[in-house]
Amino acid sequence: MAGEVSSAAPAAIDVKRLREALGTRSIVLVGLMGAGKSSIGRRLAHRLGLPFVDADTEIEKAADLTIPEIFDKHGEAYFRSGEVRVVARILDAGPQVLATGGGAYMNAGTRDRIRERGISIWLKADLDVLMKRVKRRGDRPLLKADDPQAVLKRLMDERYPVYAEAALTVLSREATHEDVVEDVIRALAAHIMPPAERDVP
Repeated sequence: MAGEVSSAAPAAIDVKRLREALGTRSIVLVGLMGAGKSSIGRRLAHRLGLPFVDADTEIEKAADLTIPEIFDKHGEAYFRSGEVRVVARILDAGPQVLATGGGAYMNAGTRDRIRERGISIWLKADLDVLMKRVKRRGDRPLLKADDPQAVLKRLMDERYPVYAEAALTVLSREATHEDVVEDVIRALAAHIMPPAERDVP
């Protein structure tokens, strides 16, 4: 992976210059369900003055069905096909902060498009953190199983090596959303800005 950021004192990053350095590229958050892609993404977009887009919400709008309904009526393969098309369309509209579904980054074509039009950031979380978070919601189709923790562990084993291809990795830790947002901003600044331009004057 290109870079990994964990907890540290927040730096006073010049957000205006960071946004300018981003240009037309989108910030694309990837990771498993429960990693905080939507909650962190909304706050990150607000901090940077960018639109926030949730890919799953856009898929539901396009299908006029909820994600669980799409899985129940048409199956996962149908959902993944629609996901590829929707993410490709969204990426044409940068700059923005885009939260992708947990399986979106597993598609090689989608990874290529993200590299071309954005900067991918893996929000990496430990199993216990993910379990604590996903238990709060009952709308996770892939976790409708007798042992959801085993399913989540299997998904980690399958997906984490691919998520590691993201341009940046930030730990989605047990901290406030604002602290993780600051970690993301510092990682982005280190990735796309010369050192002399990062700090607030």
